[in-house]
Amino acid sequence: MNRNTFFSIVIFANVLLSILSCSIPKENEIDFSERSKIALREVGDQLLLSQKDSVSLILPITKIDDFKFKIPFEKDLSFEPNTLVEIVKNVLEKSRISKNYRVEVINCITNEVAYSYEINEEQEQTLIPCAGRILPKACYTIEVKFLRKTTLFSEYSYLFYIIIPLLLGMFYRRFYLNKKPKNIEVTGDGNMISLGIFHFYPAQNKLIKKASEISLSKKECELLTIFVANKNQIVKREELTKKVWEDHGVFVGRSLDTYISKLRKKLQDDASIKFINVHGVGYKLEINS
Repeated sequence: MNRNTFFSIVIFANVLLSILSCSIPKENEIDFSERSKIALREVGDQLLLSQKDSVSLILPITKIDDFKFKIPFEKDLSFEPNTLVEIVKNVLEKSRISKNYRVEVINCITNEVAYSYEINEEQEQTLIPCAGRILPKACYTIEVKFLRKTTLFSEYSYLFYIIIPLLLGMFYRRFYLNKKPKNIEVTGDGNMISLGIFHFYPAQNKLIKKASEISLSKKECELLTIFVANKNQIVKREELTKKVWEDHGVFVGRSLDTYISKLRKKLQDDASIKFINVHGVGYKLEINS
């Protein structure tokens, strides 16, 4: 697989993943938001009941951003952080919303963080400080930020690791393995290559244009064979000199350029065929369909 093919497949994969990630989660994001609000209302309710308060209200749960929500209360309250930690843990485990989240208890008056902690599936990243100190009675809101969203897409994302390679394989087979270049075709016996308006016979060191025969030297033929095999790709000077001149005689600095110039002249009748000099790198046989 050449570099152009590889990048084409990568681009195709990125486009496909972008489409999937943008289109599939939309409904689930709405569902996630609604389920989160229900679960967090349950958190607020249980927190009040732990204080033997079954009368005061939990105000509407507010969505701060995509993964952050606020639980406001009607009245001041006081509670032990440990109680909050256990309530949030039990409710979120039951609702299966997320196992990774950060909780902050905000003082409504000062807007300062009175208490905060973080729960993570990776235990070493879980932080629960000062859990035993009771928070004094005050106006508090509780903000919960989910650090990783669990949706239908993420729950079944492993399927895409199976589907995507299959689709890429189909894409590669359809557009590359079964695609024949328009300007370069090898006949059944492998002796002739159609090159634009020319017929190239590598074994016989010649080009045929209509009824005209154009002789090629051995090195011209070897160079053209390399370029035909790497159509529209840069071939480095080092590769050309190694394959054509190594162990076949003395190479001088201008030899390659001289032979390329000869090939240019012999192929000049077809404007769709060009030898491009990539300065300091090598040459490219460019064939426009």
